Order: sequence, then structure tokens, then C-alpha cells
Amino acid sequence: MKIDYSKSTIIEAGRTQKYYWSEIWKFKELMWILAMRDVTVRYKQTVIGIAWSIVRPLSNMAVGFFVFNKIAGLPPEPGVPILITIYSGTLIWNFFSNSLQSINNSIVHNANLISKVYFPRLIISISSVFVSFVDFLIGFSFLIPIMIYYWFRSGFSLSWHIVFLPFFLILGYFAAFGFGLILAVLNVKFRDFSQITPFLIQFGYFACPVNYTTLKIQGYWWYDIYCLNPLVGLIDGFRWSLAPASMEFRWESFIPSVCLISIATYFSIYYFRKKENTFVDYI
Repeated sequence: MKIDYSKSTIIEAGRTQKYYWSEIWKFKELMWILAMRDVTVRYKQTVIGIAWSIVRPLSNMAVGFFVFNKIAGLPPEPGVPILITIYSGTLIWNFFSNSLQSINNSIVHNANLISKVYFPRLIISISSVFVSFVDFLIGFSFLIPIMIYYWFRSGFSLSWHIVFLPFFLILGYFAAFGFGLILAVLNVKFRDFSQITPFLIQFGYFACPVNYTTLKIQGYWWYDIYCLNPLVGLIDGFRWSLAPASMEFRWESFIPSVCLISIATYFSIYYFRKKENTFVDYI
């Protein structure tokens, strides 16, 4: 997709924080163009197209169900069918991990654009998450028939918790944005982070309660340490928003999650702004 800069406002680098955010708003059209370009490139020349957004979480759910439920015998959330437990954990994890990977590579993959004209570079990282959001919406649409199936089979139904689902989706976005933005800055100078990030994602997939729940961890002495993982509270909260009213909310994982994600987001934006003018020197 070709971007026309002829009508763009000339902007100088190094402006104050106040003007920086207003400049991002001025370039909201560019942000949308970059987001749509990423979606187009993602599914261009694919045979099944957007169906990959359903195939990936379904395949992960199948593996998780067989390994963690049938072999390991880990218990699901009380009152929540095992397939919904695994699929919901997979959905929010895929949204986080895909967003993290996209943000990590956002600056490097747009090197030609950065070297030609100045605009708030944060726009590139913000727009890169749009593809993951589209994938999430498509994958979530398949969760609906699964819930309908269990509603007819066992009377499973949603509760008022569902109103908090957008909050945990936004929290997942800021988790990916906060940690991914730091990696994006480091990746500009040290391309090793393009290789390190997939490894961290693979490790986190098993370290976080994606295919199992924190219910199994509660009996161990290191449970409080485990809850310091910011993604534990995110996944627990997302599952809670899809659970019956009888399911208890886990504050012990939610509070550390919100605090750590907030700190990471603030620090990452500060660090990004500090290093933004040096990107051209390395890319």
C-alpha cells in the first residue's frame, strides 16, 4: 500500500511530551493506513485466509486438552468446561504473544519508512497490534458455538462477569505494548532480540496458565511468587469474565498484574521516547 506524504504536516523530532501526543493524533490516518496494510500483508496469497485465526487456537486447544487434561490430569476451573478453559486461555495468550512479536519487529520492519520522513515512531508500534486484534475477534467468534454446545449439554451460561471482558483485553494490549516496546527499542540496535523474543514466548506458553489453571498451583509454597507473573492475573481475569457467577475472582494475581503492566507501560514509553531519535542511526 502506497502512502502519500504530500499533505502531511511537517513535524520536527524532539518535541515536548505535550506536543508529541498531539502529533500522534494528527497522524491517526497514517496509523490506520499502516494497520490495514499489515492486515492485508498477513493474509495475502494464503489459501484459507482469515481461517488461520481459528485454526491456530483450535490446534493449540486440541494439544492442550490432550496433554494437560488427558495425560497430566490437571483440573479445570470449577463450573467451567475444560474446552472453554483451554480455549479462552489460548485466545488471550495468542493475542498477547502475537502483539508482543509484532511490536518487537515493528520498527525494524518499517526501516524504509522511518528513514524517509519524520513522524511519531510510536505510531508504528501502536498500529502493529491491529492484526492481533483482528485475529482475536475471529478466534473469539468460534468460542460462541462452543459455549452454546455446553449450554445445551450441561446448562453452562455466562454471568455478569462478561462486562469485564473488554477490560482484560485492554489489559492484554498494554501488557504486550509495555514489554514489546522495550524489546522494539533493543531490537533496533541488537537484532538478537528478533531471535530471543520467540524463545521467551515459547517459554511463557508453558510458564503461564494457558492450558491449565492456577487452581493446581494454589497448594504449593511458591504460589505467591507465581502470581507475580503479570500474565497470570491477565489470563485468570479473562477466564473469570467468561465464567459463571460462582467462580471467585483471584485478587492475589490481579493486583500484581495491573501494577506491573502499568509500570512496564510507563517505563517503555519513556524509554522509547528517549531512544526514538537514534533509530535512523542503526536501521
